[in-house]
Amino acid sequence: TKEKIWTRGAREVMDINRAHRSGLISETERYNKIIDTWTRVAMDIEENLIHELEKDHDGFNPLFMMVHSGARGSRNQASQICGLRGLMSKPQRKVTSVQIIETPIKSSCKEGLTVLEYFISTHGARKGLADTALKTADAGYLTRRLVDVAQNVTITMEDCGTIMGQEIGALKEGEKIVEPLSERIAGRVALVDIIDPVTDETVVKGGEEILDEQARTIETSGIERVKVRSILTCEAPVGLCANCYGRNLATGRMVEIGEAVGIIAAQSIGEPGTQLTLRTFHGGGVALRIAESTSRNADVSGEVHFENLNAVENPDGHLVSLNDKGRMVIKQKDGRKLTYNIPIGAIIYPKKKAMVEHGQMLFEWDPYSIPIVSPAGGTIKFQDIIPGVTLQENWVDERSGGKQFVIVEDRVRHHHPKINVVDSKEKAEKTFSIPAGTYLLVQDGDKIPPGTLIARIPKEIGKSKDITGGLPRVEELFEAKIVKNPAVVTEIDGICDVEEEKGTWKVTVTPEVGDARTYKIPTTRYLKVHSGEFVRAGDPLCEGAIDPHDILRIKGPMETQRFLVNEILEVYRIQDVKIDDKHIEVIVRQMLQRVKIEEPGNTPFVGGEIIDKRRVIEVNQQALMEGRKPATYRPMLLGITRAALSTESFFSASSFQETTKVLADAAVEGKLDRLEGLKENVIVGRIIPAGTGLAKWQRLELEEEKEMAE
Repeated sequence: TKEKIWTRGAREVMDINRAHRSGLISETERYNKIIDTWTRVAMDIEENLIHELEKDHDGFNPLFMMVHSGARGSRNQASQICGLRGLMSKPQRKVTSVQIIETPIKSSCKEGLTVLEYFISTHGARKGLADTALKTADAGYLTRRLVDVAQNVTITMEDCGTIMGQEIGALKEGEKIVEPLSERIAGRVALVDIIDPVTDETVVKGGEEILDEQARTIETSGIERVKVRSILTCEAPVGLCANCYGRNLATGRMVEIGEAVGIIAAQSIGEPGTQLTLRTFHGGGVALRIAESTSRNADVSGEVHFENLNAVENPDGHLVSLNDKGRMVIKQKDGRKLTYNIPIGAIIYPKKKAMVEHGQMLFEWDPYSIPIVSPAGGTIKFQDIIPGVTLQENWVDERSGGKQFVIVEDRVRHHHPKINVVDSKEKAEKTFSIPAGTYLLVQDGDKIPPGTLIARIPKEIGKSKDITGGLPRVEELFEAKIVKNPAVVTEIDGICDVEEEKGTWKVTVTPEVGDARTYKIPTTRYLKVHSGEFVRAGDPLCEGAIDPHDILRIKGPMETQRFLVNEILEVYRIQDVKIDDKHIEVIVRQMLQRVKIEEPGNTPFVGGEIIDKRRVIEVNQQALMEGRKPATYRPMLLGITRAALSTESFFSASSFQETTKVLADAAVEGKLDRLEGLKENVIVGRIIPAGTGLAKWQRLELEEEKEMAE
């Protein structure tokens, strides 16, 4: 079977190279498709191998037991020993970009490698050793910052009495369930009564812990989302309350008052960091890359319906989607629905209200490029597309005469390339602005039917998702760094209107009530919206990473926390590292504890001061009771380093970083340290206020001693 799978892969690669030579696909697409083909080959061989191992002695052979139980080694390592070594990464000077060598190693370690394969392998092994030495320091520093930002978070009370919480559902990646609902809610406290939709019985009462057994019952009863208490919404004045935290993962029981959950969280996130750096060491530089999927099959049988889909029929009679907010809903006989997101440019096979069977292909798309599809038919007319100025002709293969036409940026920026689709009367039906880097698939004067693909914008996927990308990414999120080239995000709900003027897109969002907002986006960026499309606040208008600061400004602190938690979990999940959500929630909560005073009103604060949210709320309540004007403020998102340096305690901050500066500032302001956290108390040599060091246990002894004295 290994030979069969391998030959199939080799054939596909030959086809891809042939397509590239005849100018059908670009160099980046060729590279990406080849890497993907081999990744898929390696995955298929791995699947077969694990399947065979499982059959041997009914799975009671040492290799399968070790890998399956998670005691040692991974599926990937097993497949390197007896399947094939697969793709290797090319070592580079820059740590962040990892290129992958496009010919994989066919031999497995058991069969033995050829001289050339062995040489490529040594690359990876050496890289692993060098990496380990460098990254341990990185991971250690991350842990230190995390500990410093969360050291004063302890459990201070049983119940903070909040009515807020969070809705939790199963974690999905596309349509695949990565973490089922039962695992995510077990050990949390229910916010409201959870009722079985079929029998109307109460499974868990509000305010009670959801036990493992109950969590499974909830999942099987078909409930999809559950409201639970969450660390992110806890209203304890200091630290956290036991009900919002839920189960202590060390004991398996509800958390006790005095538990130092902040430090536990910091160590739980930092520890896999050191592990992750050692991953490359065991894999020996084998390129880890997730294959891009290109089609979606039905997981259930039922009737097809579409939501928010903007599509046009192509010459073959299939629908082609023109937006990426469209969804396909399959209604099953029992009334349950399954939803699939349809990417832009996908070719959709079933018609509306058609019946589909389990396993039938629903739609397919090209993950390596963003297609530009014309909804109207007519004649192609180029505008500002001038050979040698904005259009570059690439000869891919001299012999076969394959050419590619690529749009390049005009040096003086006078020309803005556009493709017009005109009708018989030369009236423009539709105009497309074409960003630099786009490959044209039509020529000037071509006649096209509606739904024709006229150009493709290649995507860069060639970077492998290695944890070297992982640790810096986690750090980027925790430090709330400003994103380079972020997506422009709409601040209001409304209907889009896209115009172009002087080399920029003018996107106007008009709400049902209120004023319209206009956003200017350079034409070199690819737009994600079309005229007449409805967008919600927080939706990106163009390609690019979303900046958490934008989410905070538009959607508020709760959404920002949710975004950060999900993004950080994602990085660890790619690496198969299980971290409980609550650890990340504890840290993210600390990143949003500060606010910036805008109008001080009649309070002792100064405008522009960054201060703890709790203090502002206390002072404002006092001011309102006395009939004074309270201060207005807006939430701030601080990275962990800044959050640790701006804590109330100057002892804690000065022992972290920039000692002289922190101490000088504290002296100038005449600051007072109340010794509330753990670190301050360690520094001055007192017992820490956690566990048995809590004030209330300390007092107990004193009472007894008093009686003895009497």
